[in-house]
Amino acid sequence: MPVDIGAFVGQLFIIVLLIVIAIFVVVVIFRSIRIIPQAYSGVVERLGRYQRTLSPGLNILVPFIDRLRPLVDMREQVVSFPPQPVITEDNLVVSIDTVVYFQVTDARAATYEIANYLSAVEQLTTTTLRNVVGGLNLEEALTSRDNINGQLRVVLDEATGKWGLRVSRVELKAIDPPHSIQDSMEKQMRAERDRRAAILTAEGSKQSQILEAEGRRQAAILNAEGEKQASILRAEGEAAAIQNVFDAIHAGRPDDKLLAYQYLQTLPKISEGTANKMWIIPSEFTEAMRGLGSAFTSGAGAVSTSARATQAPPTPPSTDPGPAPTP
Repeated sequence: MPVDIGAFVGQLFIIVLLIVIAIFVVVVIFRSIRIIPQAYSGVVERLGRYQRTLSPGLNILVPFIDRLRPLVDMREQVVSFPPQPVITEDNLVVSIDTVVYFQVTDARAATYEIANYLSAVEQLTTTTLRNVVGGLNLEEALTSRDNINGQLRVVLDEATGKWGLRVSRVELKAIDPPHSIQDSMEKQMRAERDRRAAILTAEGSKQSQILEAEGRRQAAILNAEGEKQASILRAEGEAAAIQNVFDAIHAGRPDDKLLAYQYLQTLPKISEGTANKMWIIPSEFTEAMRGLGSAFTSGAGAVSTSARATQAPPTPPSTDPGPAPTP
């Protein structure tokens, strides 16, 4: 059976045409549908001009007419710039590292207003940093980081606003002075620490001496108060004892003999003590001895009289009849 060449060629052409049409449809669909991830934005150009900004999700484009530029990251970005040499007001070169936190707020402005916003932010940060730190000396630059950060943020935020950027924060990561200045600063800090240690030691010694003196004063006051109270109590006890003795003496009504005897008992106490080399007998001693002697004499006479009365034998009765009575 003969084969119809013309019909075969026609069928082959139709098959190829269908395949081409299918590929074209697939390509058209692929170029028409764009899926934008979250936190990204896409800028669409139609015939070379800005047409619209695509939001996250499914978007439809006109194939072969609309062109989607690279996606723009809308998240906050952190960029750390390399150390930059900066000259301070006192002509010292310091190396400063900066970190900038910024966020793209307008994808169209970030795409068309500036060619490379990362490079622009870096250069603007460097120039602004030199202007700000150039008006400060080294000590102010080291101690005024918050002030420098605030000035940098204000200047950068104002300058990058038209680029569709918002600078939220600027931080100075490190400020490195020259090595010779670092050695001088370390010596100064050591001297300052030694001075503070000496001051603290002196203050501690001063406080310790003050506390010790206060303690001694309080102890002396308390001892004096104690001695005062003890003296008062001893005086009151002696007064009470004297009063009791006085009352007892008057209640007993002693005579001169008893007083003379008590005086003789008290007299030897005058010579007590190792330092007593000579002592004087008071004039009352003779009177006391006289009274005591009379007391002893009277007592002895009474005793001898009573003894003779008891010891003398009775006189026998007389046997002499005596003279005869005269008649």
